[in-house]
Amino acid sequence: MAEIYEWKGKNPKGRKIKGEMEAESPEQVRSNLERRKITVTRIKKKPKDLFENIEFLQPKVKETDVIIFSRQFSTMIDAGLPLLQCLDILQSQQENPTFKKQLKKIKEAVESGETFADSLRRYPKTFNELFVNMIAAGEAGGILDVILQRLSNYMEKMSKLKKQIKGAMTYPAITMVVAVAVVAIILVFVIPVFEEMFASMDSALPLPTQFVVMASEFAINNFWLILGTTVATFFLIGRIYRTKKGRIFMDDLFLRLPVVGMLIRKVAVAKFTRTTSTMMSSGVSILEALDIVGKTAGNKIVEFAISDVKVGIAEGRSMADPLLESGVFPSMVCSMISVGESTGALDTMMEKIADFYDDEVDQAVKNMTDMIEPFMLVFLGIVIGGLVISMYLPIFTMAGNL
Repeated sequence: MAEIYEWKGKNPKGRKIKGEMEAESPEQVRSNLERRKITVTRIKKKPKDLFENIEFLQPKVKETDVIIFSRQFSTMIDAGLPLLQCLDILQSQQENPTFKKQLKKIKEAVESGETFADSLRRYPKTFNELFVNMIAAGEAGGILDVILQRLSNYMEKMSKLKKQIKGAMTYPAITMVVAVAVVAIILVFVIPVFEEMFASMDSALPLPTQFVVMASEFAINNFWLILGTTVATFFLIGRIYRTKKGRIFMDDLFLRLPVVGMLIRKVAVAKFTRTTSTMMSSGVSILEALDIVGKTAGNKIVEFAISDVKVGIAEGRSMADPLLESGVFPSMVCSMISVGESTGALDTMMEKIADFYDDEVDQAVKNMTDMIEPFMLVFLGIVIGGLVISMYLPIFTMAGNL
């Protein structure tokens, strides 16, 4: 029975390396490593993971893991290595235990006669529909190495796009959390100290100070009510967003927002054109590509627009007209797609649109960040500065009277 062994050694250049390998015995591990010109210094059986059968305690397969897997797989296939040997090497070198198990089972499925694409379908959380369909097209066309290369390029660009959006949203989110925390600390801990000092003063407190004192008392007396209401509000919004009507309403609202809406549209255009171009150039039919693109749109309004395009093409219409009628996609994009359709180079034209909108998203994220930063600084200055000034107003008044 095969076991997993941990090994350490040195490569031909004398550099220390380590890894894991599945084998029948330590001798087999040593033999395999020596064939790769690795000088073995240590081999030991990998200790059992007590939680290996508890799924939610296992590490998730990250998008980066799949990107690296695709790129390495592409290189090996291009070099002429058989599919099973590629899977064996990649599985033995994989550090993520969850992904390692999946690759092992995929290899076993392929050995038993399944196609590579069908074996990948067993793990939809790791390999989405787009990935599996493109692999199926690559197997059918005998261009699996090319497809894997395109997939890794596509996923890298989509990953970069996600990071840009997350980066743009991180700053205002952190600023708001800090602002709320600072205001809460001032209201609950700082203002009561000032209130005790003001109680000894005979003169009436200024109106701003009275308002802040009342807000402090309300926050202290109703702390759990405020906290519970906040949590319940976020929970309710989440529940509404998970319903069909709620999702449509929220997605439509996001698209109508002044700055964020424009960014969402640009991201939708970049994702739509990039994905469709990648799938069409890989041999996936336009209707199948649109079906998958619609499911991964991330916005119901955009998904409906793509669904209308699919229906229109099935009825014999062009792609550009339904896109323009949807109102989601800019007229310039629709015009370029129309040109691509008429010249028979739709996939190339869509790739050019995707490249252009990647730059547009870059600029939109930068503009939004540049706009948010001063707004957040002004907001923090007004809220926190207002609280501090309100507390010192009675002291200024008392000093003036003296």
